[in-house]
Order: sequence, then C-alpha cells, then structure tokens
Amino acid sequence: MPAMGNSLRAAALLAFVVLSILVSLLISSVQQFGARVSHFSNATLPGDEEELASLRGALIYQLNERRKEIIPLLLPEDGDENGELEETRHSSRALDSTLDYNLWNEITLGSRKAHLDEMGCDSLVDMQAVEILGSGYTKLVVKVNLAAGQPVALKLVNEQGIDMGKCLEDFKDPQGCRELVSYKLQKEIVLLQRLKHPNVIKLKGHCAGGQGGRGGGGGGGGEGGRVTVILEQGNPLQMIQLLQSPWEDRFRVCLDLVRLLHFLSQSPLGSVALLDFQPRQFVTVSGELKLTDLDDASAEETACRTEADCTLEFPHRNFTLPCSARGVCEGLNEKRNIYNAYRYFFTYLLPHQAPPGLTHLVDHIMNSTGELKADINQTLEAFEHILLLYKSGLHLDNLPPSVVKDYTVMRGMGTSGNVEYRCWPSYSQQGCVLSVHSAKEAAHICNSHSQCNSFTLTGQKTWTGRLLASFRSSFSHLVPDGTSEVYVKETKALEAPTV
Repeated sequence: MPAMGNSLRAAALLAFVVLSILVSLLISSVQQFGARVSHFSNATLPGDEEELASLRGALIYQLNERRKEIIPLLLPEDGDENGELEETRHSSRALDSTLDYNLWNEITLGSRKAHLDEMGCDSLVDMQAVEILGSGYTKLVVKVNLAAGQPVALKLVNEQGIDMGKCLEDFKDPQGCRELVSYKLQKEIVLLQRLKHPNVIKLKGHCAGGQGGRGGGGGGGGEGGRVTVILEQGNPLQMIQLLQSPWEDRFRVCLDLVRLLHFLSQSPLGSVALLDFQPRQFVTVSGELKLTDLDDASAEETACRTEADCTLEFPHRNFTLPCSARGVCEGLNEKRNIYNAYRYFFTYLLPHQAPPGLTHLVDHIMNSTGELKADINQTLEAFEHILLLYKSGLHLDNLPPSVVKDYTVMRGMGTSGNVEYRCWPSYSQQGCVLSVHSAKEAAHICNSHSQCNSFTLTGQKTWTGRLLASFRSSFSHLVPDGTSEVYVKETKALEAPTV
C-alpha cells in the first residue's frame, strides 16, 4: 500500500507539473475538453448510449491492436522458459486475451519482464520542472531535476497534441484516449530495453499510473494511461551549429551514427529500420550522438514476390533491391538507414574541410553510400579506417620533418598578453584553437596562416586524443605552465619576451 500511495502521488505530481508548464495552452483547450466531456456525460438517451457503446468497442479494438504490436518486442533476449512468447513472434494466429493482458501490464504497471530499469514513480516525487524540450503530435518532453538534483528528461503524453485531440473526437473517452495515445511511449520503453547501445539514449526508468483492469480493454483505473519515460538528458542536435564545428566533431557524429546503424542491422530484434529518420530524432550527451526517438523504429521485413516490390523511394533517388528466396526484400531496412544517413548527415557534415590526407577516403564513403554500393559492415570499416589514420597521424606522412625546425620551443611555459586572431573552424570563438596530432602538424598549420608567429600545445586533448593547439600573432609574457609548450618562429624568437 505505501508503494501504491507513492506511485499515485508521483503520478499526480507529474500531471501537476506538466499542467503548470502548459498553463497558457490549457486556457483555451480546457474549454474544448470540457465541451467534449459534457457531451459525453450528458449522453443518456438510448440512442446515445448505443452510440457510445459502439465507440467504446472500437476503442477497445484499437487498444488490443496496439498491444499485439508490442507483444513480439517483449521477448527476453535469452528466450522464454516456457516457449510461449517465442511462438507469438512467428505466428500470425489470434493471441490469447489473457496472455495479451498480462504482457500489456508488464509495460503499463511495470511488472517482472519489462521492469528492468532503476527509476520508478517514487523517483519523480518532489522533482522540479525546468523547461519544455520539445512537443509533437503525441509526446511532450520536459527537462526536470529530480529531488537529488539529478537532471533527466521525461517523455509523456502531450495532452494538447493532435493525436489526443483526434482520439477525443473519434471516441469521446478522455481516459481511454490517453491510454491509446500512450501506446507510442509504451512501445518506446520496450525498444529502449531491447536496443541498448552506447548510441541509444539510456532508459533510466518509467512510471505507469493506474491499477487494476478495465474489462476487455485492459489498461488501468484512476490515472490509467499516464505513462512517463525517464531518460538521460541530452542536448538536441543543432545542425546549423554543427556545420560550424571543426571537422573532427562532425566526423564523430557521422561515426557514431554508423556504429548505431551497424548495431541496428543485427539487433536482438533483427534488422531495424528508422522510419522517421531526421536529425531531430537525435541528441548529444557529452559530445556523443544518441538516438532518442524509437517509437517509429520497425523490425518488420518487407514481403515481396518480385524485385519490383523492393523499391526504396527517396525524393531524388529510387533504388531496387533483390527479393530473396524466402520472399522478403533483402537488406531493405539496412539500406534505408544507410541512404538516410547519407542524405541527412554525411552530405552536410563529412566532406567539408576534411584533412587533405583523408579526402580520398571521405570521397569513397560519399560515393559508396550515396549510390548504396556498400553495406553497413563495409561502411563501418571505412569509417574506422579513417579514425585509425586520423588518431595515429599516418595521414600526415607527407609533411616534411623539418617543418618544426623553424620554431624555438619553450617547454613548461605558457603565454600571457596574447594577440589573438581568428580562424575557422576553431574550438574557441575568441581566437584560433585547432586540434593537431603533433607539433609538426601545428607548425605546418602556423606556416599556412599569415598572421601566425607562435603556437602553444596546451596538453588538452579532443575525443580522438589529439592535442589542442592555440595559434596567435604574438604575446607579451612567458609564464610557467607545466602542461604547456610554446613554439615561436625563429625569426621572432629573439624578440620574444622572457619571464
């Protein structure tokens, strides 16, 4: 009973927080909502009761159809000891209603099989809402700080969304509609549990309101349908900002994406396609790309009789794939993901300002993915090869070793009173800070900048392990700094001030 009380308290608090955030939107929508409820509650005539019973039956049918979509996703990776659930994945027969109801409760009430996460409704007690991160047809994403100060992102049903509004018009049942619309959240909970990967947002937990059953429709009483997904917090992917970032950071996003697609091609659910493949479906966490929306992910294979049934259609290109002997389009999910990665990410992020020693390899990736000539294994291998060359500095073999001999080095020193100049793209908006493999590469860059007379290796490193180098026109003082090295052009070395 105490656990149930805490769960209901958290669910009520969550509803209050969301309503507080959306108070301006609710002013107008409450009137519409009240009109719908009034219409629903005042419908007491026999004809109206018959109509409402028909609508309720249609809603229950929709709820059961959603459950049947989720059931195959609930299979444990190691298989079910009784083998009952494995049968449901490969069979198209009607599912037993008791089995259906029990599996559904694993999501809505957080029971044995689905409750693999750490946080529940109790974790949301005394949380503090910070801001709305996004809203769509179905879901609302809210940034909150938990009682312990931990920041998380919450996904919940958008009460003012188009899906909720349309459902209320069709079925006139607020609680049933909330339950139906929450289907995508429930599906996402299961997918996040099954598709764990460094480039998939981490599921920290979920809270499901409601206890008990509601006849054939399943679900819960009281606050049934109030499902909340608790996720690690990320920063929305800003493509415009990313376009202005150093090539190394843009390459990281593309590499992370390819690693994710490689995993999805052979996931525990089979080959998974991202049907709504857009940059807005991704966030970054400490610079690492993560997929945050999985409700439109599909592991279904496309059936075919001929190759004509296996056409991938894009705005400017179409591709026809083979129809396998078992009657499915061979590699369609994987190829769809690859081409979407090419047109939404690689085209904008990969070629521009790639290191000269790597441009031929980047061009090869662009050609092979843009024409769908490479599978995901080959694509990942090509990316990992570029990463190896970039981290090791092997792509700089054509730089003469003597390039750094034109500089005087002062180890254990830093600079003060710097005269900065800007370069693009730079890790600092106030000056010119770039990543380098070594002092040799930094000297080569400094020689290519007419303003540059010195540079400092600070000891700071990027995600690849490369050093950050600060380039400048001049400086007024040398200061002790055990982590830095200052390189000054010999023509200027005699003029360099001392400590």
